[in-house]
Amino acid sequence: MHLHRQEFMPRLREALTASWDKQTAYMGVEEIGNAALGQCYPTSRVVQHYYPKTEIFKGTVWTGEALEVHFWNGLRLGDEWYHIDLTWQQFPVGSVVQEFVVIERRELNDSEGTVIRCALLLKRVEDYIKASLSVAM
Repeated sequence: MHLHRQEFMPRLREALTASWDKQTAYMGVEEIGNAALGQCYPTSRVVQHYYPKTEIFKGTVWTGEALEVHFWNGLRLGDEWYHIDLTWQQFPVGSVVQEFVVIERRELNDSEGTVIRCALLLKRVEDYIKASLSVAM
């Protein structure tokens, strides 16, 4: 079975959500009811893997109590940036992005631990998608 392009993003989001845990989270952070917490950077790397024309944004989010560092993807079409954020739900309602920059791919400089977390998340997502496609057949 083959997924059409417009069907893949929801499947990717489902696979990511099912694959998150403290092993893929920044500093092993966990919060009951907030699976996306700490998952933004590896998630943005996985999205970029499947959608190579996307870039990774690094920004700050005001939660109403604190400024938090956050990562998500952007796709440039002409002069416009379209934001793709599959972990925004980790923030309280009313949170706002204060600022952001595009991280140059050659400047990602991932630590060994980050590389491991991203690879683990990608492997889980790949396995989830393959399993869901075989069930659908």
